Amino acid sequence: MSAKSIDANSLATIRRAVEAGVNWIDTAAVYGLGHSEEVVGKAIAGLPEADRPLLFTKAGLVWDENDRAAAPKRIMAARSVRRELEDSLRRLSVERIDLYQVHWPDTGAALDFSDPDGVDPALATPLEEYWQTMAELVREGKVRAIGLSNHEVPQLEIAESIAHVDAIQPQFSLLKRQSADELAWAAAHHTGGIIYQPQHSDLLTGAFSAERVAALPDDDWRKGFPEFTTELDRNLALVEALRPIAAAHDTTVSAVAIAWTLTWPGVTGAIVGARRPEQVDGWIDAAALELTTADLDAIAAALRTTGAGEGPIGR
Repeated sequence: MSAKSIDANSLATIRRAVEAGVNWIDTAAVYGLGHSEEVVGKAIAGLPEADRPLLFTKAGLVWDENDRAAAPKRIMAARSVRRELEDSLRRLSVERIDLYQVHWPDTGAALDFSDPDGVDPALATPLEEYWQTMAELVREGKVRAIGLSNHEVPQLEIAESIAHVDAIQPQFSLLKRQSADELAWAAAHHTGGIIYQPQHSDLLTGAFSAERVAALPDDDWRKGFPEFTTELDRNLALVEALRPIAAAHDTTVSAVAIAWTLTWPGVTGAIVGARRPEQVDGWIDAAALELTTADLDAIAAALRTTGAGEGPIGR
């Protein structure tokens, strides 16, 4: 598929999501090395002002324009953040970002964290400094709210002592439940909890099988992750346990998996991806799906029985 066709699908998908009631879009400068923001900007430019969704984006992963194949680096120095913000505003074609987030803690590391040559802690900007920069952007009116993605509770505490953390963004799903502490912190501090990968890289959509995983291209990153290899059988068993619940609600396995995350204390929103318009229809029900106590008990029992995922079960 050509780049032009991919962009056309993305534009159509965003518009379908907005038509279905989605009122915010989360992206990041690093996605597509700026291209994702450009596509989002084009999508909202064609919408009436009253229908435009809120825009959330992120800073802190910076790529080298002279070597776009190199891994982006975690950089939260003030000058870099301000340059990233101006670039994001231009690509999105807006005057203010609704939620501006720090993508990862600045550790002086390349995105490829396994590469020792890409790590230089001496270059890292302290959290106290970069959170102060983020707070200044709010006071200057360039962003409405600020958040922290992939930060742990001790880091959230430091940030909160400087300026209120409006939102956090941890990974959280039925198979990745270790961020429960961060979400509890958010609930206690009137902070939004926006979770990502609630479908766990499509593993919780109900569309995966052992055969499909085996047929993934060799360069598909999922082929090297335990969830899709050594832990695959237990994860697929969990998906099978979700099917009767989905059928009872006349919805999809995706919707059940996402709705489960929305019941968790501290979760106020979930980021769900889609490449094509019809994929939106597969999960949009999650926003209104009310899982019963019996449903939640059945899911908790399935988690215990299958041993799928890591972290607290909740029930």
